[in-house]
Amino acid sequence: MKNTHQIYLISDSTGETLDRIFMALKAQFNNFNYELNQFSFTRTENQIYTILKEAKKRESPIILYTVVNSSLAKFLAQEANKMEIPCFGVLGDLILNFSKILNQKATHKPSGQHVLDEEYYKRIEAIQFTMNHDDGNQTENILESDIILIGVSRTSKTPTSIYLANKGLKTSNIPLVNNMNIPLDIINSKKLCVVGLVTEAERLFDIRRNRLNSLKENEATDYTDIEKIRDEVERSKKIFKKNKWPTIDVTRKSVEETAASIIKIFEIQNKNG
Repeated sequence: MKNTHQIYLISDSTGETLDRIFMALKAQFNNFNYELNQFSFTRTENQIYTILKEAKKRESPIILYTVVNSSLAKFLAQEANKMEIPCFGVLGDLILNFSKILNQKATHKPSGQHVLDEEYYKRIEAIQFTMNHDDGNQTENILESDIILIGVSRTSKTPTSIYLANKGLKTSNIPLVNNMNIPLDIINSKKLCVVGLVTEAERLFDIRRNRLNSLKENEATDYTDIEKIRDEVERSKKIFKKNKWPTIDVTRKSVEETAASIIKIFEIQNKNG
């Protein structure tokens, strides 16, 4: 039986950054058995010492941390070293090096990225806008969108839209279903960033079938007819080509990868616009 590592993620903020870094890290190793132990808003030596004592009792503990308070980070590293627990600071060297390059001291302020500034409110506004414009539900002010996603059902339009909204981009998405018309304002616009999402018909068939099974709906419909699906996908590609909209195949892409491609398209269009 393979060794199971006890991974301790310790943060003096929400832990969101650390969680993402660990997800990217673990993806690099195929044979990595672990149990996750997450601790957010850890801001006192007592909290850290309690976590370390627990970790010491476990088999194969490893600590990753984002603690921007330098004295607290030093305490964590020293105590972990005394207990012979592998301990790695994710931001420490990066902050120090940036401080040298920028020739200014870092604030060492926990949750600094969550300040209620203009960028924060822009992101909240984008999320609200995106929720209101999900699945073609609202179109009267759709021209205010930064990005519009179009595709047949189950091509990851909604999760991708929400991800983009969290980046501060107002994103609308429109389903190509039952010959639903795309608003002429979108077709005629030369400024909007419209992106078509497509996927392989076989993959779409599996996703839709699993979706209906989860809803306990087993009756055969056009929604899960493979030939109808192939026709849907081909028609969507023709629409995108006719309107000269960039197209992304999401078949083997995660939401993050799809969003990254869309953001690049958006940036290029803005630069050239």
